[in-house]
Formats: sequence, C-alpha cells, structure tokens
Amino acid sequence: MIRSLRIERFKCFVDTTLELRPLTVLTGFNGAGKSTVLQSLLLARQAAVGADGAVRLNGPYGLALGEAHELLHPDATTADICVSGRSDEESWTYRFGVPDGRALHLNVVESPQEPSPQLVRPGFGFTYLGAERLGPRDVLAVSGEPPDDLGVGVRGEHTAQVLALRELRITRKALNVREELTFPHTDVNLLRAQTEAWASHIIRPLRLEAHWAAGMAASALRVQGENGDAIRPANTGFGVSYALPVIVAGLMTSPGDVLIVENPEAHLHPAGQSRLGAFLARVAGSGVQVIVETHSDHVLNGVRLASAVEGLLPPADTIVQFFDHRGITSIELGGRGDLSQWPPGFFDQIEDDLGRLARARRRG
Repeated sequence: MIRSLRIERFKCFVDTTLELRPLTVLTGFNGAGKSTVLQSLLLARQAAVGADGAVRLNGPYGLALGEAHELLHPDATTADICVSGRSDEESWTYRFGVPDGRALHLNVVESPQEPSPQLVRPGFGFTYLGAERLGPRDVLAVSGEPPDDLGVGVRGEHTAQVLALRELRITRKALNVREELTFPHTDVNLLRAQTEAWASHIIRPLRLEAHWAAGMAASALRVQGENGDAIRPANTGFGVSYALPVIVAGLMTSPGDVLIVENPEAHLHPAGQSRLGAFLARVAGSGVQVIVETHSDHVLNGVRLASAVEGLLPPADTIVQFFDHRGITSIELGGRGDLSQWPPGFFDQIEDDLGRLARARRRG
C-alpha cells in the first residue's frame, strides 16, 4: 500500500506531503489541489509502466494538463517536478524534467530501480475513474485491449464490454466476485449478478443485459425495470451510467489493487450516495487501496456508517484529507464514526443555511 505521497513544484504545491490509508477521502474547496494529488499519482503510474522516458500530459487516463511549463509552480527554483511515495515495501521517487518551449510531455529524469508494486499493477489492478464519465449511450465503443486486462475505462466507456466478455466466457479473469464483496444474502457470485444486486441497492431495482455483437466493434448495455420491460439507455437516467462503472470496477478488484474514483456521487440521490460510500469502504476493507475525491457529505457518511455500524473497515484505515486555500487538514475517523476535527468549511454549509433560515423566521 502507498502510505504517503510527496508532491514538489507541481501546480499549486511547492512541497506537500500527504498521508494515505487503505481508504483515503479527498474533499474540500474547488481549486485547492484535490485533483492535483490524483494527477500526480497518474504521472507516477505512467512513468512506472512506460519505457520511453516520457509522460504524456494529455490523453492517457483522460489527462488534459496542457503544456509542460504550465505545470511548474510559480515559486519553483528548479525546472523539475517530483512525485515521491512511501509504500509498505520501500520509498520511491519520480523526478520529471520540464522541457523548454511548448512541450506536451515531461521527461522522466529520475526513477527508482524497482517501482512501487501498487503503481505497476497490471490491467485493471490500477483503475482510475474520472469525474467526467459517460452518460447514457445506445451503443458504446469496444477496446482492443486483451480481455484479461480490460477494465471499465477512465470514463466507464468499457463497462458493457467488460460484462459481456464474462457473459460470453471470453475471459474468466474476475468472472466471479470475491466473497468479501458479494452482496449480503446472495447465492450467485458471477460479476453480472453481483453488479445487478449492488446497483439495485445503490441506484434502484434493475436488471442488466450486456451485449457485444459478433462482427461489430460496438457494445451495448440494456437495463430492465422491475416488470422486465427493456428501458432505453437515455431513459434510465445518468445515475445508472455514472454509478455502474464504479460498482463494476470495485467488484473486479483483488487485494493489493488500487482504485481511484473522482466524484462517485455524481447524479445519485442522497441515499445512493451514502450506499456507494459504504460500498467503497467495503472494497477498501477487502485489501484494496481506495482513493476517493468527493464533495458529498453523504458519501462520507456512508463511509462512517460502514466503519462504525457495519464493521467493514477499521477506523484507523480511513483518513479524510480536507483541502482549503490555507492548506490540507488531516481528519481521523473514530470508533463510533466520529471525526477528529471539523474545520471551517468542512461540510458545514447545511448548518450555516439552517441558521440563516432560523434567524429569518425569528425576524418574521
């Protein structure tokens, strides 16, 4: 597991070190550095698995970082960016040179002899799901990746293909869901059946059909309602298409994997957000390192319930990193789901709004 991450001279960070746990929740103000933390991990991942000494700033993992010189912190005294980490096994550092001119890449000028095992997990062993996932689509593209390695994709674009590959038995990797992740009181542990069970719990009752037609470079995901009627993707709502990749990616994990999810709450109702937070806590409790970037107190409360009520994850295995424009505050989770501190701006808007409403009523 990656225990800590140090970021130097990258975007808004001159020199910042961040503690990570089996479940790390990144939350806080816009533009305060949450996405930069995830981007630094994605650059390190590129450097760890690449062989040409460069990391692309636009394209891989959905990155759209622009030109290299834009990424260097204004107060940097050297034209390089460092991403370092401490894992269970060892410490590691990637140093990236910032080329002159309008370069769209960084040069890898320092790397460890042995990369962190977490950064080089093969296939979907290292999964990043970005905030901008695909909405409902009648037809989805298919990937040429080997079936054993194919994950749901940065935007969830391969979710239908992943399910269809297992329905057709083209791959048997992650065909069955691990016992720790199976939905309570279900007998069938096949990936599709478990996806249906968790999606029905988190989103709404549904059944899924994944298709990959012979002779066509396209896949499709169809949803059936409780009465068995097929529902066009456009009529299922964005919540289904945004949440399904998160569920499928989590169910496909193995111990030691890394799962990074931005905004899992997008397009979900509050109860669904809470249940998805609890689901991600369950994944972390099964031996996977989960990093979640969220603006939802419901997701956080789902994590708290999963720990305090359901016992799915020891409290010490969770840390909340709160970002504001003064810095980063580390918040611990207690045994009863309590939080070690509640800094200003940390999910306190409802109290502020209700207080203003109460004062307005008194004035009336």
